[in-house]
Amino acid sequence: MGILVQKFGGTSLSTAGAREHVIRHVKRELASGYSLVIVVSAMGRRGEPYATDTLLDWAVQNGDALPDREKDLLMCCGEIISATTLCGLLVNEGILSTVLTGAQAGFVTDNSYGNARILDVRPERILRELREHKVVIVTGFQGQTEAGDFTTLGRGGSDTSATALGAALRADMVDIYTDVNGILTADPRIVEDARPLTVVSYTEICNMAYQGAKVIHPRAVEIAMQAQIPVRVRSTFSETEGTLVTNPEGFRDIQNGIVDRFVTGIAYVSNITQISVECPEGNGTGVQLQIFKSMADNGISVDFINVTPTEALYTVLDDKSERAITALQELGLRPKSLSGCAKVSVIGGGINGVPGIMARIVEALSSQNIQILQSADSNTTIWVLVKKEDMVQSLRALHAKFELHR
Repeated sequence: MGILVQKFGGTSLSTAGAREHVIRHVKRELASGYSLVIVVSAMGRRGEPYATDTLLDWAVQNGDALPDREKDLLMCCGEIISATTLCGLLVNEGILSTVLTGAQAGFVTDNSYGNARILDVRPERILRELREHKVVIVTGFQGQTEAGDFTTLGRGGSDTSATALGAALRADMVDIYTDVNGILTADPRIVEDARPLTVVSYTEICNMAYQGAKVIHPRAVEIAMQAQIPVRVRSTFSETEGTLVTNPEGFRDIQNGIVDRFVTGIAYVSNITQISVECPEGNGTGVQLQIFKSMADNGISVDFINVTPTEALYTVLDDKSERAITALQELGLRPKSLSGCAKVSVIGGGINGVPGIMARIVEALSSQNIQILQSADSNTTIWVLVKKEDMVQSLRALHAKFELHR
């Protein structure tokens, strides 16, 4: 057998009972003959003592003046506690184990503290430890600059650490363990009959992640896709294999043969403001350039962009809307805005070139008297903007329309 990378998130490590499940998964894969590299996140969530957000809150409570470099040093502590805790438990079970920080594991990053990018992964030490038949536990979410400073990789950084190691080690698989049983067709907190997916493509899960699904970070999927490393998203608390993320060529399962579907899932992003600006005839291009350059100069990310000769229509997050509107007014423009919107996305690798998908979306929403404020599409996604109060009903109506519960 080859190398298997296992990543365990904060909820998988936060209690003694959860850690027992982690140990069971480790023992099973060792018994199967794999060499194991385990990537861990900080334990728990905000309020629990070692969670990343708790550490950040601590910095705020103590002056809120910690420089970014030193803040990354603080944030690295949570994963170190997780890794050493798991190491002790495994050694107690008679499993030879060792802990490596992100730096010791070979992660070289730029110096964008708090959101560093991986420049290189040099896994020689990991390979050396594996040859000594050790389970190697790596602190996720972190790396080191060429100058030797600790860095963190931003939200979802442990997922990124796991797939980057999978690529560098040419692992057979990367298993991402979470508190849900794989990737579902929709958020089960909103759509009660959402069901787990057996298999999705890299592109589909990237789109689902970018459009609001929070099961795996899109940067992690992009790395796996580039390296052609299959990923499984699994539950720490069950033995099921969860969802396989792979190329479309891998879309086979034992019972159903080839998976053939138009729509894979429904996702959403809420708390969005729609902004529209009229552009005078004859100077539309010049005004449009002013608009989007102003957004860039103010550090405001724009989305859902529709540009015509007489109008620029786009969205920003609600908490950036006031700054965006002020910037436009300073240019002498008169923007109109509608806050409290939500972007609902219909995602599927089979959408491209199939007639009638948009008609079914409109039919599903109009049957619930839901107004579509704006729409856009790509090869694998169709987006609609609705009022936030219509978001839940939109998700349920579209999930039912495309029969994703089946």
